[in-house]
This record gives sequence, C-alpha cells and structure tokens, in this order.
Amino acid sequence: MLGIFSKNKKKYATVSVSKTSKSIESKGAGAGSGLWEKCPSCHEILYKIDVKGNLKKCTNCDHYFGMTALERVDLLIDAGTFVELDKDLTSGNPLEFPGYGDKYIKTAEKTGMNEGVISGTGDMNGIKVSFAAMEFSFLGGSMGSVVGEKLTRAIERGVEENLPVVIVATSGGARMHEGILSLMQMAKTSAALEKLREKGMPFISVPVNPTTGGVTASFAMLGDIIITEPNALIGFAGPRVIEQTIKQKLPEGFQKSEFLLECGMVDVIAKREEMKDTISTLLGNLL
Repeated sequence: MLGIFSKNKKKYATVSVSKTSKSIESKGAGAGSGLWEKCPSCHEILYKIDVKGNLKKCTNCDHYFGMTALERVDLLIDAGTFVELDKDLTSGNPLEFPGYGDKYIKTAEKTGMNEGVISGTGDMNGIKVSFAAMEFSFLGGSMGSVVGEKLTRAIERGVEENLPVVIVATSGGARMHEGILSLMQMAKTSAALEKLREKGMPFISVPVNPTTGGVTASFAMLGDIIITEPNALIGFAGPRVIEQTIKQKLPEGFQKSEFLLECGMVDVIAKREEMKDTISTLLGNLL
C-alpha cells in the first residue's frame, strides 16, 4: 500500500525569488492576500485553493502539506456523522508559566479551537469509531493535560461503547509549559490503551508529519496497526540532536515514513486519498 507519487504535472508560472528577498506572499498584487503557496519540495508557486482542492497536496509534485484537525475529520469521517465531544475542556496555567496564559488565548482565537485535539465519534465508511485528530497549529500540537485527557476519554469511549479507536497524531511532543503534568499524559494514554487491548477492540494509530517527542514515545506508536503518509517525519529526538549526541551521520531518510516502514516501525504507508478506505478495510477485517 506504499503510495506512489504521481508524475503528472500541471503547468504554473514560476516566480524566481532570491534568498535575500522576502516571501513572495509579501510582494505583488494579490500576493499579500494569501492567494499563493510555495511548495517546499519543488518550489512551484501554487494557488492555495488548488492545493486545498487536491487534499492539501502540491498539484505539481504531490508534496504533502499539513492538514488541520477539522480537515482530518472531513477526510476520514463520513459526512454528517461526526459528533464532537469534550469540546469545552480547556487548560489552565498550573505552573504559572510566564506568558503561557496569553499565548494559549491567542492560539485558541487564531485556530478557533479550545485545545490541540478534536475528538468524538463518527462513521468511517459505515463503521462507527471513536476518533481524535491533533492540531499542530495549536502550540505545535503539544500534549498538555487537556490534550491527554481528551485522548484518554476517546480511548475509554472505545472501551465503554465497544468501538475501535482511530487517532491521527501530529505533535512536537509534551507541552513544556505544564511540566510534569504534561509528561504524565504519556503514561495516562498508554494505560488507557491497555484497557482497550484487554477489551479486544482495535486501535489504529495514524502518526503524520511531524510526530515527535512524548507523543511518539507513548500512544502514537502503540497502535495495533500504525498507518502513516508518504515522507512523514516520525521520531523522538530530531535528527540533528541525535547526530550531535552519537557523533555519527544518520542514514538517508532517517525518521521518514519510508525508512520506518523498512525497519518495521510502521505497518502501512497510505496515500492521503486512500487513507480512509485503507483504515476502514483494516477495521472490517479486525472487527
């Protein structure tokens, strides 16, 4: 099921931008309104509306742009079936971390979300699941006490209602602003998954680009089946940190999904347009 990148290319006008100049979105008529997006892989200048209509993939080289949590719901859950739960849970500032409260409020206003994960129930090609999707733009998708609580409740919902659990993870790791309370969520989510395993219900983990730190070190890599997208970065510490620690050059593509598939760390790489059918087919065989 390893995705093959499309070789079909659409022709777009290419704009040369010098290294010393500002982003193209700050120049020219229409650019300032955010109509354009530059692909980091092929450097093609694209209409954002075309990228969005192509499942947030580059229309030229098939590079995968990030998706929001709500876009993941639209991608994976049958229309009209998603019921959001635990929406009103919000974090405090238990350690009185300087600036955390203001940053939290501004992030919530910018993203339109109360926290870095959306959770609830819905159907996936007719199969009811307990579902959660993390939001990377909410403080880097960091897992604080409320993110951990919402994920744990999503897993426990699977236990209580005999539902398979599907979680799309994208995160920079534990939320440093909450200290040990954040790190506790690693054990909390992992313990909940053990209850789900004892109940005999499957957990499909979908770590996408990027998934790192404490999220990788806990629930994200505990799936009965782990599915990801092409060229996704999944790891604990970053490659540069590892190289500086072990004083060795890492293999080509280290921590990318294709490398992890070869090493047995993930089970399936599915193209974005095939992700929903892939998950629902696996659930159909497991239930």
